[in-house]
Amino acid sequence: MAAPPVGNISDTARWVAMYRALETERPDALFRDPYARALAGEQGERILDAMPGGRSSSWAFVVRTCVMDEFILRGVAQGADTVVNLAAGLDARPYRMELPAGLRWIEVDLPGILDHKEAVLGGAKPVCRLERVRLDLSDAAARRELFARIGASSKRIVTVTEGLLVYLTREEAGALASDLHANAGFQWWIIDIASPDLLRWMEKRYQASLTAAGAPLKFAPEEGPDFYRPFGWTTAEFRSSFGEARRRKRAPGWSWIIDLMGLLSRVRRERVYRMGGVVLLERA
Repeated sequence: MAAPPVGNISDTARWVAMYRALETERPDALFRDPYARALAGEQGERILDAMPGGRSSSWAFVVRTCVMDEFILRGVAQGADTVVNLAAGLDARPYRMELPAGLRWIEVDLPGILDHKEAVLGGAKPVCRLERVRLDLSDAAARRELFARIGASSKRIVTVTEGLLVYLTREEAGALASDLHANAGFQWWIIDIASPDLLRWMEKRYQASLTAAGAPLKFAPEEGPDFYRPFGWTTAEFRSSFGEARRRKRAPGWSWIIDLMGLLSRVRRERVYRMGGVVLLERA
């Protein structure tokens, strides 16, 4: 019997890196990540081709990357001195983005995935002050200790959680939100979010593979970004994945169906546009 495409949750980072590689290799690329293909490796390409949707699903991951890049740069322009990337995976932003040399960038993830990243990147030099923390974020006590330490040595912090929250339970997402808010320096939080409609769609496509890897999809709050309000976070901006795909000329081939749907029902069209996106949360 063939092995499942995704062996563990860290393999999802190889999958996503492969989408960044495909975008980088386009002549009209929206961003360029020269490290993506090496980080994804042959395993990343195998995962991408084995997962339902394969290469045609790249649009959602590409626009997520673009919007998060934009929100990070906005935070830096507004005075952020530190970026904390939780479950950083194989992200290469400290190497590929135009960032101030004095910016402190902290990557947090499991030892195995960070070891792989360091081995692949070798002598590549980040553009800012990069730190890596090997930590299991499900360890709440260790997580809170880390946040307190970062908060004590930084004044204005941007937190990034890309492709993390959907794997948590509702209670775990709330606890993470509370732990971040407990330290005054954490000013902005960039997240991706799925609606219950999108979660049901993703479950049909990916749940079997991800559950086999011990990483089932779980979290899609009915309240949308307002889920985070009781934990001290307000929505500064929501960007629709589908809307951004349209704006950036990366809409999938079936997008004409949404146009037709809009002619029949504005409410249904709006529901599609709210199915998933990237949110910039701000400390209340």
